[in-house]
Amino acid sequence: MQDFLQQTLSGRVPLERQGQNAHLSWQWLDEGILSLTPHTPTSQALVLSAGIHGNETAPVEILNLLLTPLLRGEKPLAVRLLVLLGNPQALRSGKRYQQYDINRLFGGRWQQVSDVAEARRALRLEQALETFWHTCLTTETRWHLDLHTAIRGSYHTRFGVMPLNQRPWPQDFMHWLAVAGLEALVFHRSPGGTFTHFSCEHYAAASCTLELGKALPFGENDLTQFSAAYQALAALLYGGALPEVQAQPRHYQVAQQITRHGEDFVLHMGAETLNFTAFPQGTLLAEEGDTRYYVQQAREYVLFPNPNVAAGLRAGLMLVEENEQTQALTL
Repeated sequence: MQDFLQQTLSGRVPLERQGQNAHLSWQWLDEGILSLTPHTPTSQALVLSAGIHGNETAPVEILNLLLTPLLRGEKPLAVRLLVLLGNPQALRSGKRYQQYDINRLFGGRWQQVSDVAEARRALRLEQALETFWHTCLTTETRWHLDLHTAIRGSYHTRFGVMPLNQRPWPQDFMHWLAVAGLEALVFHRSPGGTFTHFSCEHYAAASCTLELGKALPFGENDLTQFSAAYQALAALLYGGALPEVQAQPRHYQVAQQITRHGEDFVLHMGAETLNFTAFPQGTLLAEEGDTRYYVQQAREYVLFPNPNVAAGLRAGLMLVEENEQTQALTL
């Protein structure tokens, strides 16, 4: 196999489902699911996923650029690797999703909408993670990096979203996120249905959803804008030295969630509102029937505002910055 992305977009089963070269062996497990095992023993097991949303193409292209030299035997592999292109049908159609946002269905939540394609795919991805990590040594370090781009522009162009984690975050993982050029990290305070929540909760993986820019169609991405993430991933995969950290990311925590329940929902933010836009205390953010969402802390920052989500899903997150949160979250 020479081009995993094109193979996946073709929708065909590859003629060869496994192979090897001087550095590694590989196995095609299913559509958009590929495992690679280095010949040299390693203590790290890494899951790299992209294309969970079909309109977020830059991470898919970056991942393919990193993967191709490995499949050709041109680069060594320093980790045991599972590569996942999350939603191939949506990638082929250029849509965020076909019927339902797959990144709300992990952790068994797919059972609630089992008649849609994304539910079946979420189950298959969960199975792939289970197989990958249950065939490894218990002493292996487990990382999961889920690569995305955002629908809206952002005051922080590159940022990471961290799932709820009851364990301390590994220092080398946090250092890598800074090396990758993330300007901000957002820490969840409650569980959710995202892919990284699933891998962190069920497999104790150090997991992060990386938002690396703005969503654009295939062929329209300027991949030079993703150089920091590319170089950090290359060092991780090929075993090279990590680049220097240019700046430490700012830390935010989720203060409250805005949820759309029905047709009466109104989000009081325009389509031009950027991620991490700040709002002062008392601002009316959204309303639906008798429910009102206000800024509760002295200052809150919006993330992922979207009034068009399906009923019952998140229409936005409100954040507080870490240097303000100690007082804000305990009032």
